[in-house]
Amino acid sequence: MKKSLLSSLLVFALILAGCVNTKSDVAEEKANDGVAEGEKPVIEILSQSANEDDVNIVRDQLVKNGFEVKLNIQPDYGSFTAQKEAGNYDLAVSSWTTVTGNPDYAVRALFKSDGANSIMADKEIDNLIDKASTQTAEEYQETYKELEQLLVLDRAYIAPLYISYKTQGINTEILDADSVRLSKSRALAWEPIDFADQSKRETDPFIVSQEISTLTSLDPIKGNDGSINQLNTNMYVRLVNLTDDDQITAEGSLSHNFAMAEGNSEYYFLLRDDINFAKIEDQQAVDTGERVGGDDVIFSLDRASNPDSVPDHRTYSLHEHIASTQTVTDLAELDAPTIDGGTVREALEANLETGISELVEAKEDANNAEGKYQVIKLTTTEPFPQVLNYLAHQSAGIVSKKQVESINTYDVESFDINKDIPYGDQNTVTEGDQYDNHLYASGPYILSHKNDYEAVFRKNPAYMPGTENEAKISNVTVRFIADPDSALSALRNGEIHLNYVIPETKYSVVEDDPKLALQKMESNGVRYMLFNTKGREVAESEDLRKAVLYSINQDEFINYYQGNKIKAVSTVSPLVDTGNELVADPEKVKEFLSNYQESKK
Repeated sequence: MKKSLLSSLLVFALILAGCVNTKSDVAEEKANDGVAEGEKPVIEILSQSANEDDVNIVRDQLVKNGFEVKLNIQPDYGSFTAQKEAGNYDLAVSSWTTVTGNPDYAVRALFKSDGANSIMADKEIDNLIDKASTQTAEEYQETYKELEQLLVLDRAYIAPLYISYKTQGINTEILDADSVRLSKSRALAWEPIDFADQSKRETDPFIVSQEISTLTSLDPIKGNDGSINQLNTNMYVRLVNLTDDDQITAEGSLSHNFAMAEGNSEYYFLLRDDINFAKIEDQQAVDTGERVGGDDVIFSLDRASNPDSVPDHRTYSLHEHIASTQTVTDLAELDAPTIDGGTVREALEANLETGISELVEAKEDANNAEGKYQVIKLTTTEPFPQVLNYLAHQSAGIVSKKQVESINTYDVESFDINKDIPYGDQNTVTEGDQYDNHLYASGPYILSHKNDYEAVFRKNPAYMPGTENEAKISNVTVRFIADPDSALSALRNGEIHLNYVIPETKYSVVEDDPKLALQKMESNGVRYMLFNTKGREVAESEDLRKAVLYSINQDEFINYYQGNKIKAVSTVSPLVDTGNELVADPEKVKEFLSNYQESKK
């Protein structure tokens, strides 16, 4: 029965893929979207074929509650997007993963009127998003509860399905499983990973899989996707990091410590002096002799917060709240109080081997062992505590001011993709005639070269040498494997050592293999359905949207996935315990459908 249904869906998908309605076509069809008294309302669900199981569950739930359902199944993301942009849906199966560990990222781009991925406009929701962004974690719980109530339960702009788990499979015959981290938000950190046989650190590569082989950009501000998040995270150090459970930490970052001053608008960072940039010579990593310091931090964050600093800036929205970044040289400024009641200096000196005796302007003058430090002060446009989460994102990676300026000599406004070669262009690290590796890496590894099959990284010899944060393994190979089943097979055969994503249906395969281990934790990834907000009955009728919303029974998804899903209310659910809950209610469905029918008379 399931095989037959799948075949039908694929045929339907191929038909739809060849015929995409224009927006004018959609507008002309609006008159047919209504429902006469006594008729069942028709709901069109748009999805990719990969989400067939979820669509089938939703369809059955809606049919059971008095709807007719039309499926618009597309074979890939491109055709899905084309159908979505044409407006050919009432519900679009969507997903979102918060990769910064903070709830502002979970809502701003999706639901704010000017959000990069938003198709809705609601001033009350805009105000709540902005209000929450100015509050600390202790303060914003109630605000996000109110936002979630309005977004989902009161106005039904989305219908949540579930939260997923984050998983990875490890070959424990090759890797020391205790050295491999699994983090809710942060991409896989390579530097702590070690072999079970430590004698292989210099001779053997650690091999990890990745689906996408075409890299958006190795300039951290020019990409925020699955092709480069893991790679740039390990190539560029940041002012702060995220712990595995999404707390802000200075551990493994460019900062010894950080402090938030009273008012939530001024942030101070005490910089380390034991990281130099690495470069590639003859496909090997060498120490450039150039220290990673304050001028690089200021340059990196200024360009991150300037939408016109590079062509095709893709991460500006994460850093638009940065007003200024500067070096502090007056020790008296560190007497400013923090939000915790102490002083900035006390926070910055916590657990230091040598206290602060002098603040220096130039990075070359810093000598932490003698008490000479650089301090960076970052000021936000308004109180914005969640700026720290964005500073932990790969897009806030610190690049070399000297090197980037020497490469990006083009004029941004007249940039020509056919002749101008920007910093981080993947062609410069791809084997062939265009290979000319110009990267300077501030992180534990640097990309040496790549092809369509794999990318080879070398250890930065000048990244915190002699500390616990120094990378353990000298060489890392990222193997590009697009098919999940092929990646799992490669893990089982020892061709790769770690498979970054294990599908729910394959958990038992990993768990039953004696040489493998499955790491698993609740993720920040939420699957939900987005209502069309233009040109459809669901856009005009809150009652119709609510009737759909209260038809959704999340328990059926959890049962189908054998307990490997978690209930959700919104994209905030994995990050803030609001206390809200969506409970399927057939009586509410009848009530809202009746209201909708009455409004159509």
